[in-house]
Amino acid sequence: MRAMRIHEYGPPDVLRSEEVPAPAPGPGQVLISVEAVGVGFAQTQMRRDIFPAPMWRPTFPIVLGGDVIGVVAEVGAGVTGVAAGDRVGAYTLHGAYAEQVVVDAGTLLPVPSWMDAAQATVLPSSGPIASGTMRVAELQPGESVLVHAASGGIGHISVQLARLMGAGQVIATAGTPAKCAFAGDMGADLVVDYSRDDWADQVREATGGRGVDVVLDSVGGGVLRRGIDLLAPFGRLVFYGSAQGGREIPHISLMELIGLKRVTGFALSAWRNARPRRYRADHDALVEYLRSGAVRHHIHATERLEDVAEAHKIIESRGHCGRIVLVVE
Repeated sequence: MRAMRIHEYGPPDVLRSEEVPAPAPGPGQVLISVEAVGVGFAQTQMRRDIFPAPMWRPTFPIVLGGDVIGVVAEVGAGVTGVAAGDRVGAYTLHGAYAEQVVVDAGTLLPVPSWMDAAQATVLPSSGPIASGTMRVAELQPGESVLVHAASGGIGHISVQLARLMGAGQVIATAGTPAKCAFAGDMGADLVVDYSRDDWADQVREATGGRGVDVVLDSVGGGVLRRGIDLLAPFGRLVFYGSAQGGREIPHISLMELIGLKRVTGFALSAWRNARPRRYRADHDALVEYLRSGAVRHHIHATERLEDVAEAHKIIESRGHCGRIVLVVE
């Protein structure tokens, strides 16, 4: 089968198409024939060896992970509740850039037959992260939400779900005028350009000086620290990624939280394991939102599997809005 492997860290061109043996599912695993793969900013960090999460400790050669949509080709020993021919989605840390991938059966989510494969790439991780971060933040109806990187694959879903969950004010940040316009089209009440020095002042002014109740932060660095400063009393910041890399995650003093503020970390695997029923209920709700049109999953571009280097270049150019997807032909 074809797989896009890397043998060293480096620029997008280290991704190479190779013929490799098809993997076989072990106990508790399934083999998926891949239709589409969602490509995220995290995978570009992994390729460059700046991904900050401790679970990323690979050995070469590497096939990067992502949001996989496909059909179950084979099930391993002990697997129940899923069979060959079922259409499924899963997020995997390794192996996604290939024609077939093995994943743990417990991570599978059902994918309706009516859903386009590229559209369905929102189901394994970006949708659950968007909803899960707001669940962890305990968003209440009428509260204000600040969504950073609101034009990205997760952020534009967060903006829409915040509105559906009853947020009273949705404030978004993005890095260019075009991205700001896109976030506004997704439903944000106010969009500010966080490349401007006064972006935090704009947010504070929009809340009448009070600050925001919830901040969803995947940027890190100075943006995270200013987000803490923007929290209203009893406000909550949920940190779920560092677009600026592992070296840009600031240390937080407890004195920064003394004004009745809270900071919580979020990882999808931890959320899924801690709240499996909530995780599945949110998946089912997202499917219905997508079916009805209440949530729009914007696909900026689709690329062939063998053109994954181009997909990485698009993401690293920071010029896209929404999702980049690989399709297996």
